[in-house]
Amino acid sequence: MKRAGKGGRDRPGKEADTSQCQTGLVVATHGRHVVVEDTEGQRLICHPRGKKSEAVVGDRVQWQHTLDGGDEGVIVAVEERRSLLYRQDEWRSKSFAANLDQLLMWIAVEPVFSEAQLTRALIAAESAGIPATIVLNKIDLPGAPTARERLAPYKAMGYRVVELSLKKETEAARAQVGPLLQGKATLVLGPSGAGKSTLINTLLPHARAEVGEISQALNSGKHTTTSSLWYWLDDSRSSAVIDSPGFQEFGMHHIPPTELARWMPDIAKHMNDCRFHNCTHRQEPGCAVQAAVERGEVSPIRLSLYTALYDELSQPRW
Repeated sequence: MKRAGKGGRDRPGKEADTSQCQTGLVVATHGRHVVVEDTEGQRLICHPRGKKSEAVVGDRVQWQHTLDGGDEGVIVAVEERRSLLYRQDEWRSKSFAANLDQLLMWIAVEPVFSEAQLTRALIAAESAGIPATIVLNKIDLPGAPTARERLAPYKAMGYRVVELSLKKETEAARAQVGPLLQGKATLVLGPSGAGKSTLINTLLPHARAEVGEISQALNSGKHTTTSSLWYWLDDSRSSAVIDSPGFQEFGMHHIPPTELARWMPDIAKHMNDCRFHNCTHRQEPGCAVQAAVERGEVSPIRLSLYTALYDELSQPRW
């Protein structure tokens, strides 16, 4: 794969010949530079035709070689997506990946995971129609019972929770994770320090070199990237993991507060039984969600997380 050059874009005034378009897969992005993999598995740098790049990792795109005969390409169109996972704060949105089959939410006993971040990621996945699995790493550490207890409500509401110790019992962990990934495009998302990089390096010993090659081609000068990276797990290119950088914040401003409850399975289970159809499940009389908390069917912590997020999303944006 060649380094990104200054003359790799279509020159102004020249129309691209759309009859020469090829199908490709976006495997990495950096600003207006997009790494596209063609149907033969070869990768090249492409650029969007307009001023703004709409392509994200996982997108299927129509592209063609630049008219100057160089070794770069131009993205003519982004094909319709079947899913997109992203976060949005007050000012901008950040896409993780498109066309996903599942989300692997990777957390650990230590550092202690944020339940607020976990909840936000799961809500984003639910709203995008992407199934999610929670992986709890480092269960050999003393805090495992507490972490397990904190995840009990998520198990109860139907999320699969996989427990493992990747560093201490590598082969056993690989045997647990491998079947989850087979035949799917899986985004691995989680905070720094949870062992996500260890997972990628365990599954893909060549990953570090691949990151270096992509970084060099994108002229980023680092062996890290601020965007997601797509890795194939097999030669047949039927299974893939998408590694996304750790995040500190997970904005949810793309979800209206009135729709929040429907994307939280434990709360959604009771929301239609409230006395008022527009119940916000905070202070209204006859709230079935509040009653479920009192009966022990919904975790008080989960309701607190919902309330805090509802209030946040209800704030004026200017």
